Amino acid sequence: MTTRNGQDAAGVRRRDAAGTRRLLLDAARRRFAADGYAAATVRDIATDAGVNVALINRYFTSKEGLFEACLAGVGDELGRTVGDVTLERIPHDIAARLAGPHAAQHRTQLLLLLRSSGDEKAEAIRVDILRRFAEKLATAAGRQSDDAGILRAQLALAASIGIALLRASTALEPLASAGQDDLAGPFTDMFTALLAQPGT
Repeated sequence: MTTRNGQDAAGVRRRDAAGTRRLLLDAARRRFAADGYAAATVRDIATDAGVNVALINRYFTSKEGLFEACLAGVGDELGRTVGDVTLERIPHDIAARLAGPHAAQHRTQLLLLLRSSGDEKAEAIRVDILRRFAEKLATAAGRQSDDAGILRAQLALAASIGIALLRASTALEPLASAGQDDLAGPFTDMFTALLAQPGT
């Protein structure tokens, strides 16, 4: 069947499905990050996305499946962002995530990593994302094979997520309104102190 503009109905449905799935993921990330897994309801998520709540089961099977898809998306995004960056570049990239033009979206991603669903599969995904992100930090510092280096990278990651949480949930000044340039210097000091190789 062909529509008036020459596109077949199946193609239109496929595009609508992809768009609806994206709307649900965006709404779910915001709800899960802000309210936590238990308090976020599928009805609220569907309302935020402007779609029928039944579509969550159609595209994600369940609330747990939706949460897992959100986490997997965060892992993919963080992996693309970090990539093969240098230790010198990381503080600036994290400052941009917390205070740059797309800060709200990036902050939601970081806060989502704090949320536990109680679902074993989702928890494994969440821990794996945090582990891999810390390993990338350690690799950038040349300390990926060093247990102490991995620990230091995890501490740097924990501090970064804690800063994101404080900026999102409090009016603690000057932290709450600090801009990207304001944060880059202190982040550089923190990451250098934690991750730089001794003697460098």
